[in-house]
Amino acid sequence: MFRRTLLATLALPSLALPSLARAQPAPAWPSRPIRVVVPFAAGGIIDVVARIITEAMARTLPGNFVVENMPGGGTSIGGRAVARAVPDGHTLLLTGASQAVVPAMVPDAGYDVLTDFAAIAPLGDQPFVLAVHPGMPVNSVAELIAWLKAHPTEANFATTGLGAASHLAGELFMSLSGTRFTVVPYRGTPQAVTDLVAGRAQLMIDSQTLLAPMAAEGRVRLLAVTTPRRSKLLPALPTLVESGLAGYAASSWQGLYAPRGTPEPIIARLAAAAIAAKADATVQRRYTDAGVEDFPGGPTELARFLRAENARWVPLLHAAGVKPGG
Repeated sequence: MFRRTLLATLALPSLALPSLARAQPAPAWPSRPIRVVVPFAAGGIIDVVARIITEAMARTLPGNFVVENMPGGGTSIGGRAVARAVPDGHTLLLTGASQAVVPAMVPDAGYDVLTDFAAIAPLGDQPFVLAVHPGMPVNSVAELIAWLKAHPTEANFATTGLGAASHLAGELFMSLSGTRFTVVPYRGTPQAVTDLVAGRAQLMIDSQTLLAPMAAEGRVRLLAVTTPRRSKLLPALPTLVESGLAGYAASSWQGLYAPRGTPEPIIARLAAAAIAAKADATVQRRYTDAGVEDFPGGPTELARFLRAENARWVPLLHAAGVKPGG
């Protein structure tokens, strides 16, 4: 009897341990600054959105956000850093349309864009515009298409990089219009625009906030906006769909992600903060100034959209013969 009583007594602490463990409070989050990796150089539209949105999110979450620009490798350097980070909600990825085509452009990226990240929220969407050098003898999309078909080897298309949203927009234009031009990737937007203005490139599809002021000065000519709906910033400019290119839709969009395995409660809090930030009047004003339009939704919408974009763009790049690394 004594032995049985002693054994039962000794067993009590071990039986109690799971209850004690369950009773421990969860670690406070965030417990340090939240690092937001932007796989692009500073100054571009995705970097601008990152700074607008994280500043607003910091007003509803404790702690602060630190934006870290990590360009290179077709956005795979920054993407890989986040995919391999500890999934504790302290390292996030804020990126754009190129996320959908990493499998085509960087097949050895070391991560899967569809399975190695937890979607948090879409953040914004910026319409692009189709611009040509003012010396081009065209004043409409129809005239441009006719000219390109008559001069299939004479036009250079300036883009900020293979796999970038501007490049995807150009490939879609060629596919739907039945035209050809030479895609010339640049190290950044300033260099691409410089060559468009100088006439070394004949056309470009890029940011409306960048190209509209140049059009007002006569340095480029705008022909159309790339989104299905007209731009709020340039309401008089027709869309490519209105200009005869049925089914055309391209833009620079931004989304926020965490590494796979990040706890659901943290994802939920981040999503709530991002959604609240998008609704903030100051953010909306700054978005308008930057030519960024609302992109509603949370984790489900972003995950669904990324899969749809991947299914849309990767086959297009393969069909166009675009090879990894150029």
